[in-house]
This record gives sequence, C-alpha cells and structure tokens, in this order.
Amino acid sequence: MDDLTREFLIESQEGLDRMERCLTDLEERPQDRELLSDIFRSVHTIKGTTGFLGFKRLEKLAHTGENLLGLLRDGKLVATPPIITGLLELLDGLRAILSIVEETGGEGDGEDAALIEQLKVLQELPGEAEMAKPTVMAAELARQSSEVLPTVPEATVAPAPAMPSVPAVVPTAPAAPLAASPASETAEVQKPRAGATAASDSTLRVDVALLNRMMNLVGELVLTRNQILQATAQHENLTLLSRRLDMVTADLRESVMKARMQPVSNVFSKFPRIIRDLSQMLHRRVRLLMEGQETELDKSLLEAIKDPLTHAVRNSMDHGIEPPEVRQAAGKDPEGTLKLRAYQESSHVIIEVSDDGAGIAVEKVQKKAIERGLITAERAAQLSERELLQLIFLPGFSTAEAVTNVSGRGVGMDVVRTNVEKIGGKVELDSKPGKGTTLRLRIPLTLAIVPALIVKSHGQSFALPQGALSELVHVPPERYEQDIEWMEGAPLYRLRGNLLPLVFLERMLLSGDGDKPGRDRDNFIAVLEVDGRRFGLVVDGLADPEEIVVKPLSSVLKSIGLYTGATVLGSGDLALILDPSSIAMRAGVQMSLQEEHGEMEQNSEMNAMRGAEYLVVEAAARKAAVALSDVLRIERIPLSRVEYIGYRPVLNFEGQLLPVEDAGGILREAAERTDVEEQQVTVVVCRDGNRHVGLAVHAVLDVASGSQLMEAGTERTADGVTLLKEHVTSVVNLSGVEALPVSAGYSTAGFAEDVQ
Repeated sequence: MDDLTREFLIESQEGLDRMERCLTDLEERPQDRELLSDIFRSVHTIKGTTGFLGFKRLEKLAHTGENLLGLLRDGKLVATPPIITGLLELLDGLRAILSIVEETGGEGDGEDAALIEQLKVLQELPGEAEMAKPTVMAAELARQSSEVLPTVPEATVAPAPAMPSVPAVVPTAPAAPLAASPASETAEVQKPRAGATAASDSTLRVDVALLNRMMNLVGELVLTRNQILQATAQHENLTLLSRRLDMVTADLRESVMKARMQPVSNVFSKFPRIIRDLSQMLHRRVRLLMEGQETELDKSLLEAIKDPLTHAVRNSMDHGIEPPEVRQAAGKDPEGTLKLRAYQESSHVIIEVSDDGAGIAVEKVQKKAIERGLITAERAAQLSERELLQLIFLPGFSTAEAVTNVSGRGVGMDVVRTNVEKIGGKVELDSKPGKGTTLRLRIPLTLAIVPALIVKSHGQSFALPQGALSELVHVPPERYEQDIEWMEGAPLYRLRGNLLPLVFLERMLLSGDGDKPGRDRDNFIAVLEVDGRRFGLVVDGLADPEEIVVKPLSSVLKSIGLYTGATVLGSGDLALILDPSSIAMRAGVQMSLQEEHGEMEQNSEMNAMRGAEYLVVEAAARKAAVALSDVLRIERIPLSRVEYIGYRPVLNFEGQLLPVEDAGGILREAAERTDVEEQQVTVVVCRDGNRHVGLAVHAVLDVASGSQLMEAGTERTADGVTLLKEHVTSVVNLSGVEALPVSAGYSTAGFAEDVQ
C-alpha cells in the first residue's frame, strides 16, 4: 500500500467515525444544519479523493449518498428515521469497501446496486401524482434484496419505530424497507465494524506542542548523559547529575505517556449507533447518557476494552432494561436509561455501565448455574449473595430462555472479565433487583510503566502492583502470637476489629504447609483488595516503591498462574510481578468475611455512625490525623530527592512538582544530621481537590476510625478535630498547604497549626 492510499484510509475512517456520531445526534435534532453539513463534508471528501485515486465503486456509492445529503442540507427533505437508517447503511457500505481496499489494494467484486437504488428511493420527493410510484419501487427493491441476501430471522428483528410528525411546509421521503439491505448489520451488531482498520488503529494524532516538549527533553537527556560520562571519567560526585537525570527521565516518560493517551470518547462514540440498533431489535426505548468522555486512557488499553464494553452494553439492553410496557406496569418511566461514565481514580480509570432496569435476581442466577452444570446445588447453597452474582462471569452462563442474535449462547460476561483482567484491570458488579445494575471496569492508566511495591520473600524480590494495595501492616516477632490467629490451619489477622484472611507468600511459593511460618522474624502484611476479596499477603521484607517497566513472561512462567509479567529493578535484579487475583483464587480466599457474616453494614446510616477513617501520623512530637480518603501513598525517600524553590521544599512526584509541607522542621532536622550518610524521610502524598500535596512526618502510626465532636453548649460540630481512640486529635487542613509558587520562607498554614 502506498503512503497516499494509507493516508486516505486513515482520513476516511476518521470522517466516517465523525459521520456516525453526527447521524445518531441528527435523529434527535433533524433540523440541525451544522450536523448535516458535517455529514455532507465527510461523504464529499471521500468522493472527491476516490476519484483521484481511481476507486470507482467507492466513488459511485459516495456520490449517491452525497445527492441524498444535499437534499437534506438544502431543506428539501427532513431527516426521518428511514432516511437516518439509509444513511447508516451507506456508512456501513463505505466502511466495508474501505476494509477491502486496505486488505487487497482493490475494491473487490461486490455489488452495491441494491443499496444505491435504496438511496435513490429515499431521494424521491412525494407528489400527489406520484404517490404510488415509491411504493412499487420499494416493493421491487425488497423482492430483489430478498433474492440476493439471506433475510434476518423474523423473531429477532423489531419493527421500525413510529415516524415522528413532520410539518406539512416540508416534504418527506417514503419509508423504504431497510431491514434486509446489503450493508445492514442490525442483526449482528456484536461483530466489530469493518472500518476498524489496521491503518487507523496504528496511527496517533499528537499535538505539535507536545512533540516539541518531547524533543526538548530528549535534548536535555543527551546533555545530561554527556555530563555524566565526563564526570565519570574525572571521578567526580554524580549525585547532582543523578538527580537531574531522574527528573529529565520522569518528564520524558510523562510526555510519552501523554502522547499515547486518548479520550474515552473514541470508544463511547460507537455506542449511540449500537443502542439505536438494539433498541429497534429488542423493542426497547432507551436514553443513553455519557459522562467523562474527556477522560484519557492509553490507546492500547482503549482498543482492549472495546469488546468488554460492547458486551456490557448489550447485556444491559437485553437483560437489564425492560420493555416499555413492563416498565410502565412497574411504575417506571417507559423509557429506560443506560449510562456510560468514565473518571480517573488514582492510577486507574473507572468506566461504569449502569442501567435502571430490572437488576439481577440472585435466585435466578443460582438456578441457571445449577441447570447448566456450572456449579453443584450443594456448593451454591453455601455461597453468599455477592458470590452468587459472580457466577454470571463463568463461561457458558446465560439467563436467556432462547438463543437469539443478541444473547443466549453463554458468551459475554466471561469475555468482559477475561479481557479486562488480561490488561491488569478488575471487574466489579453491583445490582439491586428492580432498581438496576452497575458494571464497573477498573483499568490501569497504562500497561508499559506501573507503580509497584517491591516485596521480598525467601530471599527473592517480587513486584506487587500498587493498584490492588490498600495498606501495609507491620507485625514484629514479639507480637506474632498475639496478632496472628490460626483457625483450622488458616491464618487470620484482626485488622481494626475485623478478621482478615492471610496468605503467606513464602508458604505458597514453596507449596509447603509449615507450622506457623514467619514466627521468628518481622512480617509485613500487604492488605489487598481484588475481585471482591480482601486479604493480607504476608512477606518478610519491603523495599522502596518503584515505577517498573512491564516485560512479558515466557510460557513456562505464565503457566504457573501467579505472575502477570517480569521487570528489571533499579538494582539490576530481576523480579516477577505478582498477580493478586490469582493468588487469592489459589489460596481459596472467599468474599470479605465481614460481608459474608453480616458484620459490616453497608447502609449510609451505619457508615455515619462509624465515622470517617484517618491516617494517624507524628510530627514535632505531636499526633495529627489525615483523612484516609485523601491519602494517595506514603513515600520513604532519600533526603537528596527533596529540592527547593526558594526556601520551599518540593518533590518530583511522577513527573509533577509536589509542594511538601515541613512545618515540623523534619527536613531541616534530617539535613543537619551527619551520623548517617543518606538520610531517609517519610512523606505522605495527599489529594487536595485537583492538586497533590506532600506532608513531611516523623512516622506513620496507625489507621483509625474517628468520631465527630460537638462544641460545648452548642449544636455545632467542632471543625479541625476528631476523636481517635478516646483522644482528641487535630485533623490536617490540606487546603492550608500553600500552592506553588511561594515566597521565601516556610508556610505556617494548615499542618503547622496542628503540630505546634
């Protein structure tokens, strides 16, 4: 394929994607001239370029569509549902030919006569003397189409929706039969679009300003390399150059990641068309809402979640949202709502597919799983409601009574979980019978570089992805017998009054039982949350967190089932990346013990009574509390990583400038010590609205639930304090941490008031 043809395919695909978005909007706003102009330009551009390249079949089809769009743009026709459907058929036909062009270099031997004739029928302006003519033409067209193409099964195709009323100052096109048109994919919307060509998938549009920044950073990287080589030859101190290299590398990595990031609107934009097709097929009335389309995700991950999202949307349409008459009988709005929402949470992007449909009946799930032989009746009786809901992710599971073009074959939700977990994500499910269902996909921002905690077990280093890490607990040898309980050979840890199942990594790797492993050493419990399971992974050592570069595993290591990849650490050692989900399944960890036995209430009233949770820290010999929901991570870093703007300490945090509050003088105290060669300091990284701030502390003491206090003699709650373990404790005011840039001198706001 020559460069000109490749560029044409990429540009044409982008134009057709834009056309599809505009067409679904046009059905809601048929008089919108701007939408009509955008659609017209997309087809006109394809027609003009195809003539130059010699693609006659593509030119002829685009020319016919352009004629119809010209009548719509000039106000001679109104965009009625049959016309919208016809234009969608045109779009599919153009995509199919473009796909053939990319695969073979030619347009193929296909015939577009039926589709072209159909588009011509839609151009006819009905007059009093010609009212019968379109009907005859439509009947003949339907006969010809049925002879050439297989018809769609009658049981799976819904009749077209009723035509909206059109003003009498405006003529309308006849309602041509479109169900059996040659390019129609209404009955097979689950198949990927033909236009998802390799040319468009392998191309990114990058802002020139971002490219300029990347080029400048590469220049800085080269200069720093030259300085390091020269300093090494002269045996000079490399500390300052190492810090500069660290900053430039972090900035360059951040810029490259931004170049790969694409908005989720690139995926969301496909769903209005899918919803439209399924609504007609399934006799549903559905309103689609989309939020957070500007949220960005790595392009490779966007491609990977297309299928899972499509399955999730189809499942909501078929099993979730009820037919209008059923909803009306239940006192609901006849029109259902399906909502797609995307937002960023820490190092993950959360994508939710929620509907206000019938929800999932746990009893029906249990019955179907037993009928299909996916689980025994005895085992099903032992499962909690939340565990029963997870059965819908098993291969072969379906609640459909009959096999249709939409569902019933037992594939769908298992594909969702498999594909999402394959890219390091998680799938969560919430459902309330009669109220609706929410499927939540938790996707890492990128696969190439991920933050990880380096842990040690039996002398080996392992990387533990921080996305699954909730908190760390230290159990010294003298507290082993008191803190770790054993129940029928299974270790448990009582974390803030709740039992936490434990998995000793050493025990699992060596496949040995062992009598109370780790009794005579320090143990560190990494509290993990995966797939609705919460457990503690016990290791015998910790190292500093690192941003690791993920490398694929060999087939031998992959078959073990405990690792997702490998990496090379900063020390040069190799480390395997642990898979928390597989570890939980291998160890037989069930759903949260508290939820299973009803020890934790999930309603808002109980949560209010328990109060918020806080991270308890110590600075300047005083205790203070930080809202746990605001804590992103706790960093133990070398003092040399802390730099200054004027007198204000800052930290290069994941390529961004992080202001560090040091009202307790911890950084100054560490800098004045000379008895240790490389001082380590603890920084709590917190989220304050849309910005991040750091707090320098002496130590992190605990996590505890706090209670609100009332001012004496009033009904007002006391601000800035909470009751932790019967002690009044100051709550850190993160908004009081001064933003950058700042004037010389240390800020005394916020944290300063708490520790003085």
